[in-house]
Amino acid sequence: MTEELTVGGWTAFHSLTSEEQQIFSEALRGFVGVKYAPTEVSTQLVNGTNYRYKCTASIPPSDVIWNAIVEIYKPINGQPHVTGITRI
Repeated sequence: MTEELTVGGWTAFHSLTSEEQQIFSEALRGFVGVKYAPTEVSTQLVNGTNYRYKCTASIPPSDVIWNAIVEIYKPINGQPHVTGITRI
C-alpha cells in the first residue's frame, strides 16, 4: 500500500518505521521526567518534516499512564527537535 504525499498535508497515523523511531529518540534525548513511548506517527512534508507521534506517557515509578501527542520538526539539514507536547 503506497500513500501519496502532498506537500503541507498530513498522512494518516501509521506504525513507526525504524527511521521514525530514531528521529523520535534523537529529539527526546536528554528529556527527563515523563517517559514517552510512541505507538503511531503521522507526518507532514514541509521545508523539512513535521511529525506527530501518538504516545503513551508515564512518570516512573508511578503506574499512571495517559496518552499524548509529541510534535517534532526535522529540518532538511539539522537535528530533529520537539515543538510541542499535548496531553490527550
